[in-house]
Amino acid sequence: MVGPAIRVNRMNAGHLCTPSTKTISDRMDAVHMKLAAQDPPADPQVRSTYRHGDLRRALLEAGVALARAGGPDAVVLREATRRAGVVPNAAYRHFASRQALLQAVRAEALRSAAEAMQQELSEIPPQPTPADAARAKLRAVGSGYLRFALAETGLFRTAFGPKLDAAGDASSDASTETLDSVPHARRGLHPFELLGAALDQLVDAGAMPHERRPGAEYLAWSAVHGMALLVIDGPLQSLSHEQVGALGQRLLNMVEQGLAS
Repeated sequence: MVGPAIRVNRMNAGHLCTPSTKTISDRMDAVHMKLAAQDPPADPQVRSTYRHGDLRRALLEAGVALARAGGPDAVVLREATRRAGVVPNAAYRHFASRQALLQAVRAEALRSAAEAMQQELSEIPPQPTPADAARAKLRAVGSGYLRFALAETGLFRTAFGPKLDAAGDASSDASTETLDSVPHARRGLHPFELLGAALDQLVDAGAMPHERRPGAEYLAWSAVHGMALLVIDGPLQSLSHEQVGALGQRLLNMVEQGLAS
């Protein structure tokens, strides 16, 4: 199934859209207004007291703001404590190290990515058949992932970047956690689970052969993730909005058709 063209406003941290009555400008205005309301002030006032649990939340929110602005490398415990208005030693009862804070921020970033994907899913119009509905859900999951990557690049890098050790260096031995074991501050499926559910529905609806299901999530994920990286960090940065949107549409078409064939 080939959907309508997707357009990306990359200069304004845009996103890929599924069929909707909303325009790119409308949706990006909503994204920017939400981010403006969430971002903490650059130099918040020092708070002298905290109720139970308030300091951990303040530190986590500061860490998320740092990740949003600069990715995982920007998540520094000392800076988070400064933004929260406390001395560094006050943070250790909640986050024993920078890595502990980073892992909590990563969980929040994963949750945000899942919410972007779920938003796309919620906007799917009624479909004529179960197979069409399953295909639309797969496309919505991919579109939401790409939209999050482009609109929230810092959080995207934090959620899906390399594992970091306590010193902030990439290390394959620093941690053995996977997407399935990363804790989440709030209930809900994480992005990999949403992709898996969409693929399972393709099989159930007869839109993908059962024998092609094993490992399909890794193939689909690799394609969409690679596209996101090429746009935000690679040679596709130089393409026009229309060119990027057209490539994103074609990519989703290829993923859908490749899984079904």
